[in-house]
Amino acid sequence: MKVAIQGERGSFSHEAAEKMLSRCAVVPCARSAEVFDRVESGSVQAAVIPIENTLAGTVAEHADLLVARDVFIQAEYLLRIVHNVIAAPGVRLKSLKRVMSHPVALDQCRDFFRRHPHLEAVPFYDTAGSVKHVIANRLADAAGIAGKQASREYSGKVLQASIEDDKRNFTRFFLIRKSSVASKKKSQFSQRLGDVGRPSNTFNYGYQRMIPPGANKTSIAFKVKNLPGALFKSLSVFALRDISLSKIESRPMRGRPWEYVFYVDFLRGDDEPARNALRHLGEVAEFVKVLGVYPAA
Repeated sequence: MKVAIQGERGSFSHEAAEKMLSRCAVVPCARSAEVFDRVESGSVQAAVIPIENTLAGTVAEHADLLVARDVFIQAEYLLRIVHNVIAAPGVRLKSLKRVMSHPVALDQCRDFFRRHPHLEAVPFYDTAGSVKHVIANRLADAAGIAGKQASREYSGKVLQASIEDDKRNFTRFFLIRKSSVASKKKSQFSQRLGDVGRPSNTFNYGYQRMIPPGANKTSIAFKVKNLPGALFKSLSVFALRDISLSKIESRPMRGRPWEYVFYVDFLRGDDEPARNALRHLGEVAEFVKVLGVYPAA
């Protein structure tokens, strides 16, 4: 199975993809939009994307793309993030002058840089990409920060392992596939998020056929009407049915100043209370989109 990821081979997304789908063929993509393009076009059968980190929070671009594109979440995976200093073979820690990585990874290793004040933290576009760069160019005074998958992928040497500040650092990944919703009933979410008008209740359009066995968690996005008590009414559809929410977050709508989309995860699969809650939500919200129904990690 071809599975798209954002970033280079050896990245945490690569590691998560192999954990979720053994023996998959990873297809690296430079940009997140390319990942979703490939899923929608059918050039890959699936994609694995990071959606949330316990320290850095939600990956905003991926949250927006889940709403804007015709994809469906079928699984989630929680990956323990372990950062390592990786250099070319023969390079020693004391010879380093700079260490490169993605800005989020650098920020999660502040204690390491406090202990090594002579090292310059250099932002790079990707964790695994930083390792690929220092080894390909045989840099004797530089290293990258990435997972051990990157050291295996590019034959690097781990100079110091597990340098992250917080040992309870996890990233949540989604496995997404192209939505099987009938083309004549595709929602307007396939447009740019900022262009979304007043699409119909997309949960009526056959998402059930994409739900994997054992699904007990649902992710949705919705926009409330601009009326007093609208959010209260929207959330009450879950409270009235004793459905537990594990996450709620709002994101601004691009091109629609001061308008927001709410993202909610709730702990039910495709059962009658969940379906009733979604139907009820469709009556009080401006739009609703089921992003996925899947087994909780």
